[in-house]
Amino acid sequence: MRINRFKKATLRRKYHVRKKVFGTPNRPRLSVFRSNRHIYAQIIDDVAGATLVSASTRAKGLRDQLPNTTDKKAAQIVGEAVAKQAFSVGIKCVCFDRNRYKFHGRVKALAEAARKTGLIF
Repeated sequence: MRINRFKKATLRRKYHVRKKVFGTPNRPRLSVFRSNRHIYAQIIDDVAGATLVSASTRAKGLRDQLPNTTDKKAAQIVGEAVAKQAFSVGIKCVCFDRNRYKFHGRVKALAEAARKTGLIF
């Protein structure tokens, strides 16, 4: 099956980032995915292949707080939520995986909110 140029470029960017970022049990990976409507964040232990913590604009607890799920304010709330959940599990330090996105806009807002809440990366 033939993949168009846009998909090839996004996969190339994703692999470029992922070859440098790896989550361990001591320092798991904070992975971000954004779509046009929602933003998702999860903390992953790559050694075990398990998701430890996750938060998104689609989660029931956060969905009620958000009038709009597509803006920076929503990304900040998701960043704070994932950091609070990480602390409850005992995670203090993570490595940030921006996936294939540039570090600006909603991705940057999520990362800065997680840092401000106390997550180290």
